[in-house]
Amino acid sequence: MKAAFYTETGIASDVLRIGEVPTPEPGVGEIRVKLKYSGVNPSDVKSRGGTVARSAGLPLVIPHSDGAGVIDRVGDGVSTDRLGERVWVFNGQWNRQYGTAAEFIVLPAQQAVPLPGATSFEEGACLGIPALTAWVAVHHAAHDVDSSTHTRVLVQGGAGAVGHYAIQFARLRGAFVLATVSSEEKAAYAKSAGADQVINYRTEDVAAQVKALTEDHGVDAVIEVNFSANLLPDLDVLAHGGKIVVYGAQSDSATLPLRRLRGLNATLQFMRVYDIARVLRAQAIDSLTRHLAQGDLRHQIAQVYPLDRIADAHDAVDSGSAIGNVLIALD
Repeated sequence: MKAAFYTETGIASDVLRIGEVPTPEPGVGEIRVKLKYSGVNPSDVKSRGGTVARSAGLPLVIPHSDGAGVIDRVGDGVSTDRLGERVWVFNGQWNRQYGTAAEFIVLPAQQAVPLPGATSFEEGACLGIPALTAWVAVHHAAHDVDSSTHTRVLVQGGAGAVGHYAIQFARLRGAFVLATVSSEEKAAYAKSAGADQVINYRTEDVAAQVKALTEDHGVDAVIEVNFSANLLPDLDVLAHGGKIVVYGAQSDSATLPLRRLRGLNATLQFMRVYDIARVLRAQAIDSLTRHLAQGDLRHQIAQVYPLDRIADAHDAVDSGSAIGNVLIALD
């Protein structure tokens, strides 16, 4: 099969190669998906670049965790009824050598989730990391966001792939949603996702704006994309008893101001979508499937590249210039 791969980490154009690799066959409890699209996420880019150790020690890596396509083979123990099923996949290259930047992928059957009929393959390739991260983050941020508590949510990086879905899931739970962005174009994008108020952190005082927009209450929850940079600003806007849900950080360390955290009775919740509890993942998938079937969610495809331009796709994600999801077309 045709695939993109790398044998060492580094700059995308230097290390990514296109070539033929053996076509995988499903084993017991596994399925094979003929992929239509592969999703490119920041974690894929960091792994290829060597800034995270997810690919360490592997002799050859086919990158990317997310994708969508059609089940074309099943292994022993998997019903043949699944043949021909339209699916989206998650954790394609998590603790594995071969991800979704290829014509085929073999995975445990439970990692291929049926796509509702109205959801396209392009949209399906956006779900694994961005949508699941957003759903779990909102779940942690405010179990009862539609009740008398946890009604005000701040999404840091509201124009990012995760932020875009987080705004939507918080709004679906009835929250009053604020979002931070870095440009007017991104502000319009966050608004289109359903943000009630958008703050441009480059030109506005975020703390002052949040206080004004919440009548000095602050926010009950923050969904945080860059904990190491935003911890102190988050505390400036967090209401007493509030929670910060952390799904990302640019640095591996942060100094915790313990007196401020204790004074706020604040909660810090850290999450990593790849290995969340099985029960929680099942809840997230069930909810996501329902919202997709009901047409509740907006998806944004920023750019679609052919497989032989995968390095350009990685550069687009790495630059932060793409508004929406970046995909690789495989069919």
